[in-house]
Amino acid sequence: MKRAVDGNRFARPGRTPREARGEQLPVSIDMNPMVDLAFLLLTFFMLASSFNQPQAMELVLPPPPEPDEAVMEQPVKESKALTLVLGEADRLYWYRGITEPEVQESTYGPAGLERLLREQLAATPDLVVLVKPLDASRYANLVDVLDDLGRAAAPRYALTEAGPEDRRLIEALARSGENKNGEINNQAAP
Repeated sequence: MKRAVDGNRFARPGRTPREARGEQLPVSIDMNPMVDLAFLLLTFFMLASSFNQPQAMELVLPPPPEPDEAVMEQPVKESKALTLVLGEADRLYWYRGITEPEVQESTYGPAGLERLLREQLAATPDLVVLVKPLDASRYANLVDVLDDLGRAAAPRYALTEAGPEDRRLIEALARSGENKNGEINNQAAP
């Protein structure tokens, strides 16, 4: 009978090395350290990272007046007023002044409204922009206008309700469709 080679840990007395290779001891792995490490890593990354914060546009509004105080409005000079009226179907109308204004149409974005705002601000440094969304306008258009005001660095603007005069001006422009020269009223950039 042959003896197993010394140094072979599987060798048992009376077994050949070939028989000893076929036998394997049961493997036992302790999983507790791995689970502990997984939970430590999970906890670390949860505490060390920040979750996505909801993105919201901040509007700074003045505090509401006290009930017993009279509300005083600051008058705006007619020459320093630019009114933007947000219409339905992504239409944007604008006019300068207050009495007998000439309503024109523009587009949103850098080539339209932002360019218009930069030109008007360069011509009139103390310009006050009045933003008047109609009921049929979209919220995305209001966000676009506020973005364009920010990019153009407009120092003073106000969000107000569109009055009956604004609606009348827009309806008159829609009915005519042409200005005095017979051209379509469109202030969009080429």
